[in-house]
Amino acid sequence: MLSMERKNRTSMDVIRKGDELELDIEKLAYGGKAVSRVEGLVVFTDHGVPGQRIRARITRKKRQYAEARALEVLSESPSYAAPFCPHFGVCGGCAWQDLAYGDQLKWKRVHVLECLEHLAGVGEALVEPLVPSPSETYYRNKMEFTFSDRRWLSTEEINSRGMQDADRLTLGLHVRGFFDKIFDVETCFLESVQAVDILRATREWCAASGIPAYGIKTQQGFWRFLVVREGKKTDQALIHIVTTNRPEYQQYVDDLAEHLLSRIPKVTTIIHSISDKKAQVATGDATRVVFGPGFIEERLGELTFRISAHSFFQTNPRSAEMLYETVCRLSGFEGGETVWDLYCGTGSIALFIASRVRKVVGFEVVAEAIEDAYVNARLNGIGNCSFVAGDLKDMIRDARRPGGDADLPDTVITDPPRAGMHPHVVKALLEIAPRRIIYVSCNPATLARDLAELLVDYEVRKVQPFDLFPHTPHIECVVRLDKRMDS
Repeated sequence: MLSMERKNRTSMDVIRKGDELELDIEKLAYGGKAVSRVEGLVVFTDHGVPGQRIRARITRKKRQYAEARALEVLSESPSYAAPFCPHFGVCGGCAWQDLAYGDQLKWKRVHVLECLEHLAGVGEALVEPLVPSPSETYYRNKMEFTFSDRRWLSTEEINSRGMQDADRLTLGLHVRGFFDKIFDVETCFLESVQAVDILRATREWCAASGIPAYGIKTQQGFWRFLVVREGKKTDQALIHIVTTNRPEYQQYVDDLAEHLLSRIPKVTTIIHSISDKKAQVATGDATRVVFGPGFIEERLGELTFRISAHSFFQTNPRSAEMLYETVCRLSGFEGGETVWDLYCGTGSIALFIASRVRKVVGFEVVAEAIEDAYVNARLNGIGNCSFVAGDLKDMIRDARRPGGDADLPDTVITDPPRAGMHPHVVKALLEIAPRRIIYVSCNPATLARDLAELLVDYEVRKVQPFDLFPHTPHIECVVRLDKRMDS
């Protein structure tokens, strides 16, 4: 509903920053924002469910679009689902919790189609319906919680008690839309009930210790991060505590570990890492084992994987099993293939497919991940996998030289980070010209960019999207590409 003042403006200036107006949510854009239109102008709202009518305030105005913040739902959508977490709306995670799960899957497939629609020959018939996550809650095997020297207070708390609790140590997750605001998590449906018990016990003990939490703005304090990792099939738990480098406080970490072991006896191992980096990343430059073996184990299919504090491992392992089986099915292995696994991490895909091919060579830039890959290969008695650490674009160039120490592949599996493949890697793939490429992507936008380059010599045969992260906009895809007969 436009006011008379707005109706009298030109079409180019139909809305301005600060205007409040009613919007009908038409769809969800890739990334999760809600889409509406006002006099032909597209408005992206920070949140909304398709079919809702909302009141929103314009926060940004550009020539081609505007951005808005949702203030109130005026009429509800048939796609609405009541959020099950009391932190919904404050927490930066699970932003789609109020969208029915079936609709989440529908919109994720739409986003894959929209990202790929400009690619020749990639039509709707090639994109399968999303494979849902086996679990919609408690599906994660890792959660990172952040300490802060200032607690975020809700409007209700400020109105009732003022700012008296703002300076209290807090441990939880980031407030939606803020990198520097942390709220106390009391309930979470992502990892497990035990993970929340560990979180609460840690927060209570650290607050009582009197040792200050690290402040993002002051860059002072001791406690920085708590990371909880679990084996969903092994029922093992790893606690990783990250602090600044204060030797006089180290005994407090040992005392905290002793307290957690007395409260939560199922804990398998406790690790302490030290980091004085300004970057808010839950890793450390120096690491020691406080209790236990220093790792936990998890199973995928018939394989056992060892996971340490800094190991990369699929966050939703039950869905990862299904994804890896799809990689095998779309690859069509017959047993004699040489396979290259690019961006192999700790070797989970390479080891999963090893029994179905002649040889696998994994490439990865992180040396520690390669060490973990070899440990996991030995743990499972797998001898036909080798792993190479270094810059991928350089390794591929060296491997394809005459006399290179790696057999040229029949199939290449590539599982790059969100940024997609480096252009030199794409170029090298076209020069190596494997018979088949299996592209595992966590970002349909960069997937589309890379496919556009590969389609010079390849054709897409199948796109299988997966939902590894229910209640979020994130999408995983497995794509099969076959070499064109005329290239």
